[in-house]
Amino acid sequence: MFDLEKIGRGLPVAGVLGQLPEAGPLVVEAPPGTGKTTLIPPAVANAHGKTLVTAPRRVAVRAAFRRLSLLDDAQLSGYAIRGEAKRGELVEFVTPGVLLNRLLKDPELRGVNAVILDEVHERQLDTDLALAMCMEVAILRDDFFLTAMSATLDATAFAHHMGAHVVSTQAETYPLEVQYAPHAGRASGTKEFYEHVASLAARPGKEPATAQGRTLVFVPGVREVELVCEALHKHGVAAAPLHGRLTSEQQDQALYGDAPVVVSTAVAESSVTVPGVRKVVDAGLSREPRRDARGMTGLVTVSASKASANQRAGRAARLGPGTVVRAYSEADYQHFREDIAAEITTSDLTAAVLMMKAWGSPDLPLLTSPQAAARQQAEETLEALGALNNRGEITDFGRALAALPVDPRLGAALLKLGSGAAPTVAAIAEGLSGDLSRVDPPRNQVTRLAKLAPKGPPVAAGEVVSTAFPQWVAKRMGEEYLLASGTRATLDPKINLTGAEWIAAAEVQRTKHNAVIRAAAATQLPTERITQGYRAHVNKDKVQLRKVKAIGAIELSATPVALNASTNTVAASEALEEAAASFRFEDFLLDSNERDLLSRLTFLHEQAGWPDISRGDYAVEVGEVLRGASISKCDMRAAMMRNLPWELAGKLEQSAPERLAVPSGSRPKISYETGRPVVRVKLQECFGLATSPVVSGVRVLFHLLSPAGRELAVTDDLRSFWDGPYQQVRKDMRGRYPKHPWPEDPWSAKATAKTKNKM
Repeated sequence: MFDLEKIGRGLPVAGVLGQLPEAGPLVVEAPPGTGKTTLIPPAVANAHGKTLVTAPRRVAVRAAFRRLSLLDDAQLSGYAIRGEAKRGELVEFVTPGVLLNRLLKDPELRGVNAVILDEVHERQLDTDLALAMCMEVAILRDDFFLTAMSATLDATAFAHHMGAHVVSTQAETYPLEVQYAPHAGRASGTKEFYEHVASLAARPGKEPATAQGRTLVFVPGVREVELVCEALHKHGVAAAPLHGRLTSEQQDQALYGDAPVVVSTAVAESSVTVPGVRKVVDAGLSREPRRDARGMTGLVTVSASKASANQRAGRAARLGPGTVVRAYSEADYQHFREDIAAEITTSDLTAAVLMMKAWGSPDLPLLTSPQAAARQQAEETLEALGALNNRGEITDFGRALAALPVDPRLGAALLKLGSGAAPTVAAIAEGLSGDLSRVDPPRNQVTRLAKLAPKGPPVAAGEVVSTAFPQWVAKRMGEEYLLASGTRATLDPKINLTGAEWIAAAEVQRTKHNAVIRAAAATQLPTERITQGYRAHVNKDKVQLRKVKAIGAIELSATPVALNASTNTVAASEALEEAAASFRFEDFLLDSNERDLLSRLTFLHEQAGWPDISRGDYAVEVGEVLRGASISKCDMRAAMMRNLPWELAGKLEQSAPERLAVPSGSRPKISYETGRPVVRVKLQECFGLATSPVVSGVRVLFHLLSPAGRELAVTDDLRSFWDGPYQQVRKDMRGRYPKHPWPEDPWSAKATAKTKNKM
């Protein structure tokens, strides 16, 4: 049994131990620094028996184990991460991935009495899956105690989802000074910005750590950690990096060493406590997975959420008064999103879907459901790997992949290519970047993975990567690489592969403006993946059919094919049908009259609820184009009117007139291009017009022009204009245009487009 009094001494969460229920499920809400990760697991273990505790990262698992083992009998606690483990009699800290593997091997979790999922507010995909699976275990086992813990979570939402009791505690905090020090390079992540971040941390770093406390710097990723550490070194400040790619010894050096500055990724935000922190410098950025319109998922750097920024700041005020320096403005902070996005809504779901298929539950109680398109793409990927059959059922090969401690694509490459692929698979699994043929992955991981695969000779890194990620085989196109998936990406300058015509990418990071290949290896032209067939695309004014040899989107050769009866093959027809399905309204070339009509109809859609004309049925016009007609020859005015219900078509001129009658008798055109009715007309033509006409509930905006056609005023309130600003316009203009009328009283003057002599 654990000595809870000894472990909980000085911890705020100790005050709520008496509130823990005898039966689960339970939600524990406690901010960082309250001791929840240290005290709740032994308390649950004392009450219920063997307890597994998940932490979202390996460094957090090891840190939690280390602290508990130092506070009580070391034999009572243990941990398990990829390739490293120590058995504990009552408590074991594990990553969510380790828990998922144990659940797949033993869905009843025999020998385990309780599971605690920590930091569930981070909404990591593996944690969400583990929570849902453990909820089903709790249904099957009356003796199973399930707990979810977090520093900042919507306790009501989690409790409602789990049907759980809620226990909350508050942290003892001290005054926190918030400073803002923005830099123009933050949005684009320039080197100068991270030098600025380092300068914000440098001055206190020069003081002894015992006098001023330590400074904790938050940046989005490993590359940025290295940039800031290098910059601090130039300032003469010792800095320790902290991130998931470091060895256990290096992580311990950051956590428990004497470096006055620790530069960390989000790992130190809530799941790991860096001792002695009195100042935080926050770049205000995080690296998150994002899935683009092509279905491609990569890591992108985005602004952190307010919840993350607040947690980071709070790290400075746990021991005493502290300071947070935010490398962004207060206005930037106000525009941050409120909470962290659930990874299940933004990530590649290949591994998650394989886990769900292996688990076998048709209605897994996920807190957030995956998007249908992302799930479908994951199932297609798994079917291509042979992990699912054409009915979406898991195969024996799929179950073998699910049991491996790596992504299914890496697992498939390992099982297909043999143990000789283990070094490259280990390098990718560890998140190493650069030229993968030159990196040095952890030897224990290589040995461990090699034992899980059939024996085989060494395999070139490029072959391993292209087997795992065939959609990221890429061909050099000038200064960029074109991926088989269709994405264009630049090669990280640090990767010395500039002479390679063909490469295989293992990590493609999405940036604000483009994609950057961070990990890759040279490879040969993969002749076995070359396909032949027809492709159709819009080329200027026509659809062009071509016979191509290609690897995905990379065309190796293409021959134009005439659109006639001789091309009426199955393959050509399929290519044309695909072109028809992807043909958009925007692909039609509209003349000025057709564009004007589109503007009117778009205005009526937005203001009066008319149909969205861009989503109409244009199959007739698309068919003409696919038969060889020029796109510009399509009668799109007739096509758009055809897509209006007849009763609305008859009301078009009344609802959004093409022209407006003004007092002079002329009928200037009404433009709807900006989303509201706008009329450009000479000022003298509107004398006596008191009220701006209204079109479908929106007042006409008048651009009142000089006799030369220059803009004098813009207003949708003519009465106010005549009664006020007009007199200043009259004063300025009557000397410049003496032949035109500028009456003192615009109300009684005759509206005209003529000069005074011709009136």
